[in-house]
Amino acid sequence: MTLHDQHKVSFHDELLVVVDKNDQVIEYRNRLECHQGNGLLHRAFSIFIFKAGEVLVPRRSRHKQLWPLYWSNSCCSHPRKGEDLHHAAQRRLAEELGISASLNYLYTFQYQASYRDMGIEREICSVYIGTSCDEIAANPWEVAEWKFIAINDLTTDMDRHPQMYTPWFKMEWQKLVGEYLDEIMCL
Repeated sequence: MTLHDQHKVSFHDELLVVVDKNDQVIEYRNRLECHQGNGLLHRAFSIFIFKAGEVLVPRRSRHKQLWPLYWSNSCCSHPRKGEDLHHAAQRRLAEELGISASLNYLYTFQYQASYRDMGIEREICSVYIGTSCDEIAANPWEVAEWKFIAINDLTTDMDRHPQMYTPWFKMEWQKLVGEYLDEIMCL
């Protein structure tokens, strides 16, 4: 599928959920405002899709404003104004990867990371794991390439080449393999 066959699914003017440190809604601001300057703390989610002991790892599209062409977790984004996290996660799986999945919530954490002088992520991020038997149909606006990789191989590569991975992915992966490996292996 070419870039022109797929629809752009992220927009600077979409309204995101701005929250305080306790994840209480303060207001709604557009995506661009949330990622400029010092950033505005906003809700986000990260999804890890597993199949047969491997995890789906996409490389972010060159069109991404932040961390283009970096490897990252299976899918990540933000709920929009009026959208709950579960619905947003399912929407985004369909938009980015063309799949649906059964998802299990694991934990929520807060982080901040700057990308050069291009912008910042400042998020309260909910982390989900799941499985899908659907065939991947990656949206080229979001994903440059993708692969399934064994858990140990990803951990080794991330240790050897940390500069190739998004900062939130590295934080999440360390916690997943350190605290949730038994749960992952039961998927």
